[in-house]
Amino acid sequence: MITFSRRSYRLWQRNRDVFFRVWYSELPGAIAEPLFVLLAMGLGLGGFVGNVNGGSYIQFIAPGIIASYAMFSPTFECTYASYVRMHYQRTYDAVIATPLTVDDVIAGEIFWGTTRAVMTAIVILAVVGAFGLVSSPWALLIPFLAALEGLLFASIAMFYTSLVRSIYTFNYYFTLVVTPMFFFGEVFFPLSSFPPQVQQFAWAVPLTWVSKLMRGLTSGSFYPALWLALGLLVSVTAVFFWLAMGNMKRRLTV
Repeated sequence: MITFSRRSYRLWQRNRDVFFRVWYSELPGAIAEPLFVLLAMGLGLGGFVGNVNGGSYIQFIAPGIIASYAMFSPTFECTYASYVRMHYQRTYDAVIATPLTVDDVIAGEIFWGTTRAVMTAIVILAVVGAFGLVSSPWALLIPFLAALEGLLFASIAMFYTSLVRSIYTFNYYFTLVVTPMFFFGEVFFPLSSFPPQVQQFAWAVPLTWVSKLMRGLTSGSFYPALWLALGLLVSVTAVFFWLAMGNMKRRLTV
């Protein structure tokens, strides 16, 4: 039975305090990398592509870049970083010796991954907005969407972390799961550009749902498929959060 409490905030707080000691070393990369991708793909490739869905190519990929980097942050946080804290630093063992339960520790880790997604989305949204690529006040809801996205990808990453026995096993996850999502998650290409079979695969990719929703918020353009995307996002998030909590609890209590 999963029963985490408000004490999970303490694990979240611990990770937050560690982050703010080294934030200055992470901020330049958090801005520079998505900015380089935006400029290289949006201006470079965009010169060959032309308009996409009635707008410029750089306008098309901007919300996809927000979505993709808001996926990367919780994914790294709840794979490599969580594994190091669990296996090498033995942070989990130390925390469990306090009044915090195993469920509190796992939930705190997932919620911290969620927070990283929100922070990343806000930074990139500011960069994208500075380039005039946001045309709707609905974009103010992006941090809330990023929180749901972060909860999903943090949960998926934590679920995978609960299964691995070596840090090198994460290579499979990033190569076979994260990278395909990055390329098929409607970040750089509309689904209509793919063959029908590939479109079906792309619709099964969680990043696709987030990219569509991000694009709707930045442009103010809403259509029925977005409700499907939101429903899938909420449902799958709930499933993977439960799986991550249950599997990691078994891992830590064996």
